[in-house]
Amino acid sequence: MSDKFKALEAYEDLKQKLEAKLSNTSLTLQSLQELRQEYLGKKGPIQELMGEMKNLSPEEKPSFGQKINALKTLVSDLIESKKKELEERQVQEKLEKERIDITLPGKEVNTGSIHVLSKVIEEVEDLFIGMGYEVKDGPEVEYDEYNFRLLNIPKDHPARAMQDTFYVDVERLLRTQTSAAQAHTMLEYGGNKDVRIICPGKAYRRDEDDATHSHQFTQIEGLVVTKDVTMSDLKGTLLKMAQSLFGEDREIRLRPSYFPFTEPSIEVDVSCFKCHGKGCSMCKDTGWIEILGAGMVNNNVLSMCGYDPKKYQGFAFGVGVERIAMLKYGIDDIRSLYANDLRLLKQFKA
Repeated sequence: MSDKFKALEAYEDLKQKLEAKLSNTSLTLQSLQELRQEYLGKKGPIQELMGEMKNLSPEEKPSFGQKINALKTLVSDLIESKKKELEERQVQEKLEKERIDITLPGKEVNTGSIHVLSKVIEEVEDLFIGMGYEVKDGPEVEYDEYNFRLLNIPKDHPARAMQDTFYVDVERLLRTQTSAAQAHTMLEYGGNKDVRIICPGKAYRRDEDDATHSHQFTQIEGLVVTKDVTMSDLKGTLLKMAQSLFGEDREIRLRPSYFPFTEPSIEVDVSCFKCHGKGCSMCKDTGWIEILGAGMVNNNVLSMCGYDPKKYQGFAFGVGVERIAMLKYGIDDIRSLYANDLRLLKQFKA
């Protein structure tokens, strides 16, 4: 064997030396990179052996080159294997360090909730949609014609006085009731289609704000116009609504009243859900709580909105959402509903 092969054989222990270095427990990815450079770099022992090729005879070069390539592959595989081992260990150490104890209590996340007025509106909408009603909307800046005239409120009616209504100009105003949407709907239907709608939304009146009054409030108006509806249908509808909002054991009481857009007109009371009719401070010892106004649609309203009162009749009702919310949830000041006080609002999370 030539001196060159003897020199190559002298490096046969390179594998054992490299394995010994790779078995060092303090080895890192950085030091592994340094080992790679030491053995496979341009100044490493394998590269030095490659430089001996020029001194070999043509017959020796193939075998010499094969052994060097095998040695280079072996060294590269050992280093790459160690690199994967170190990387996996690094990942495991990081996972162990960042491990989350899922048995610990989580942080409380503050989430919003539906406003109590919206909650009541949705409850009423769900009830009436289930009874076949449509939900209609209308503009809050309304024309006098829809807000007053078509609802049988003549020019000299007290509701038209400046102290009750916010006027934008001679013809326009902030609607004082969502009944205006009912007039829009009847005219839209052309007098030859049954009406079964509720109209939730804001209304405005010139009023002094106190614990029970607000210049801005929310109403839900209901309207049914068809050929065979009666006062008994109205009573059944209102009883169903009262029981849905306040409890299945509630009863209602109808009292005569007056509204220009209904005839006959009634005030509706619900049996007190605190004392169950025995008398308490909530119901002022009467056993009943007033909740809404209603009645059979006035023939003049039907005529002005395109319906023949000889063929059609209807009933209408209007309920204040704030009043329902205050009674249902024990809120004693209407201003609390508009104060954005989280101490109150967070009580109504679903």
